[in-house]
Amino acid sequence: MKTTKSPRRVLQVAYDCGKRALPPYGHRFSPKKFTQHQLFACLTLKEFLKLDYRGVWELLRDSSDLGAVIELQDVPHWTTIQKAADRLLKKTPRTGSSTPRWRSPAPRGLLAAASGWRPSTAAASRPITSATTSSADALGATKACKT
Repeated sequence: MKTTKSPRRVLQVAYDCGKRALPPYGHRFSPKKFTQHQLFACLTLKEFLKLDYRGVWELLRDSSDLGAVIELQDVPHWTTIQKAADRLLKKTPRTGSSTPRWRSPAPRGLLAAASGWRPSTAAASRPITSATTSSADALGATKACKT
């Protein structure tokens, strides 16, 4: 492993790594103004030089030769770099299993009838609480007042 203090070299290595690891665009309807490779390289430069988003934006605006290393036609605005950081550096929770954490909703309509799905007996035999009773009484009272 080589170490370097050259921003140009860091930018080039990050751009090449981004090309190998990331698709060019995040979605097929992306504006296609900047590739994810270019934005990843900008984020790497930001971290390498310990700059904020506006700092890396100013640096790329002032040094067109750095932009040429990663084939930038225009310099991305600092908010574009910030949004790319939210997208590309998203932390995912580490779980021990591959099962989703959410439960699928109960089937409804014809699909439920065809599959023979029935609600659980615990939910069906749940007693009506006083909050439900009082709201039902209030609803009945408002209907009586309207007539």
